[in-house]
This record gives sequence, C-alpha cells and structure tokens, in this order.
Amino acid sequence: MPRLTHDKTTWLTYAQMGLWGFFLYGFGPVVPLLRDEQGTSAAVAGLHSTAVAVGALLGGALFAPLARRVGRGGAIWTGLAGVALGVTAFGLLRPLPATLAAVAVIATAGMMVISGVAVVLTARHGEAAPAALTEANAACAGMGILAPLVIGASVDAGWGWRPVMAVEVGLIALVALAATAFRVRLPHGAPPAAAAPVVAAPASAAPVSGRLPRAYWIAWVLMAVTGSIEVCLSLWTADVLRSHAGMSAGAASAAVAAIVCGMFLGRLAGGRIALRWPPASLLLAALTVSLLGFALFWVAPVGWLAVAGLVVLGLGNALHYPLAISIALAVAGPAADKAAGWSSYSMGVGFGIAPVALGWVADGVGPHLAFLLLPGFIAAAVLLTVRLGRALRTAPGTTGAHRVAAGV
Repeated sequence: MPRLTHDKTTWLTYAQMGLWGFFLYGFGPVVPLLRDEQGTSAAVAGLHSTAVAVGALLGGALFAPLARRVGRGGAIWTGLAGVALGVTAFGLLRPLPATLAAVAVIATAGMMVISGVAVVLTARHGEAAPAALTEANAACAGMGILAPLVIGASVDAGWGWRPVMAVEVGLIALVALAATAFRVRLPHGAPPAAAAPVVAAPASAAPVSGRLPRAYWIAWVLMAVTGSIEVCLSLWTADVLRSHAGMSAGAASAAVAAIVCGMFLGRLAGGRIALRWPPASLLLAALTVSLLGFALFWVAPVGWLAVAGLVVLGLGNALHYPLAISIALAVAGPAADKAAGWSSYSMGVGFGIAPVALGWVADGVGPHLAFLLLPGFIAAAVLLTVRLGRALRTAPGTTGAHRVAAGV
C-alpha cells in the first residue's frame, strides 16, 4: 500500500487550495447579494458564473506556458497574486461590467492555482497522489464551509459582503508570509526520479512529444460531466428546497452548505481510502453514493430529510474531481503541465453549459423536475469511468499491476 508523507511542501499546497476554496464556495452566496446591489435580474447576475467559465478557459491556456517560464511553484504564487488582485477589484468596484471582469480575472488566476497544486502533488507523491489530491480538495472544501459563515456574520453586522474580500486577501498574504518564514519552496518542475502514480500508463502508451493519450481525454470528458453536477447543485439546489421541501428562502440558502460539509467529510475520509482502493473503482463507488444521495434529496417532502440527502450527495461528490484529475495527470506522463492546463477547459465547459441547460429546462417544467438531469449526468459519469478503466487495462504494454490499478 502506498504511503502518503506530509512534508512542508504538501502542507503548503493544501493551504493554497484552501485559499482558493474560500473564494470559490463563498462566491455562490455573494451573487444574490450582488444582484440586489446592482438591481439586475437573476439571469444577468448569472453572468458572473459565465465569467467563471471564461476565466477557467483562460487559466487553462496560460498555465502550461507560465509553468515553463517561472516553474510550477512560481505559477501557483502568480495565480494567488492574481486572485488577490481580482478579489480586491471585486470588493471595491460596483458596476456590472467591472464585477464581471474581476470575476473572470479571479477565475483565470484560480485555475492556475488548481493546476499547479495538482501537478506538484502528482509529481511529489507518485502512487499516493490520489490521496494527496483528495486531501488538498478537502482543504478547499473546509475553507468553503468557513466562507459562507464569515459572509453571513458580516452581513448580519451590517457591513455587507464586501469586507469578506479583504479577509481573502489577508489570508493569501498570511500564507505567503508563513511560507517565507518557514522557508518552504515549491518545486520548479517535476523531480527527475519521481515515482509514477499507480494509474500511470505503461511506457508504450505514454505521451509522445507531448501528445496526450486516449485515456486522458476520457478522463477530461469525465471531469466536464462531474463538474456539471457540482455547479448545477451550487446554483439550483436552494430553488428545489424552497419549491419542493417547503423551506424558507433563508433556510434554503444556508442548507446548500450541507453539500460542502459532505464534500469536506468525504475528502477527509477519501484521502485514506484512496491509498487502499484503485482510483477507477473508488470513483464508481463515489458515483453510486452520489446517486443515492440525490434520490433521497429529490424525493424528500420535508427540509431535514432533503438536507440529509445533500450531505450524502456531498460525500459522493467529494471524490469525483480529485480521482479524475489524478488519473488524468498520471496517464499524461511527461506532459503533466499541458494536461493540467487542458483540464481547466473541462471545468469551463461544465460550468458554462450545464447551468444554462438546467435553467432552460427549469423555465419549462420547474426546478424540481429539471433536476432529473443530474441522474443523467451521474449515469454518463459511470459509463465514462467504466470506459476509462478499460482504456487503462487494454493500453498496449499494460501489465497486471496496471490492470489492478484500473480497478474496473
């Protein structure tokens, strides 16, 4: 069984993912408040989600060339500096075009942070990379629980949501100072003798001249599908809780945090489980848990039962992205920086298309029935995971160990 070692570099990358999670999971509760300030419709306010998708695409395009120029560690710190700059603008500026531009800048920089952390942990931990990535995303979700609480406290105190942006900048500065004080340096590139992750493609199937293999592109589509599940839940769950479970608007908005709580707990436990289970098999199990949680949430006629379903749903969703990205980067081999950049495009596709599609259906049949699109996404993810497992097993030169790693 692979062993995960928590060195100073690993803890630093976890903290950097947490900094991104503080903004990401605080962004959803801010959008309705910003809509009230700007006096726009829900559809216009939703353009801020589109700005996130645009930023994801830009961040994906910029990461690989930036990492070649300043190193992976330099790319992560550049991304965090961009997040601080964008968050400052988002908190100070009020016109709609300005806030849209600020969100696009934040998302562009945030994708650099996500991509950099993923490739650093993959190169550093080899066979234990799925566990490390799961724990990094647990840190992201953990800070995601904190952000809405800070926003709520600030709003209740009469300060509004904007001071919370200063908290984000302060946290980034604090982590940078701690890294300097403890002399923690992120690696420039992959270590020359880095161990290959357990799901790595065999030598004959490794990328040639930077080309990405078929298994990577299956994982890429899988990330787009699972990203669609997460963003649709973030944007539309509160409407279903109000219309079907009879919750008030305030309670429904707060209850969305149940998903993030489930994701946090799932990633804490998943880091240990990922050391024992093959990633593809564990991903199938996680998708099954997501489906069970969704079923409980969707049929629940009362609020507390629906919230319980959201927690279970979050437990399953917790492992979707960490496992998919670990497989994608493993099969990419020496093209890991390029693969990480392209993975941001999958998130952009999911965030940019799925919420619009679900909203269009909801306009016709209501949000509760429209949410039946999500089991369709889950089923598609299951099929893609099975196909990915076969691609890992049947690639030319695959050994018995690789078949065990595929797990399906």
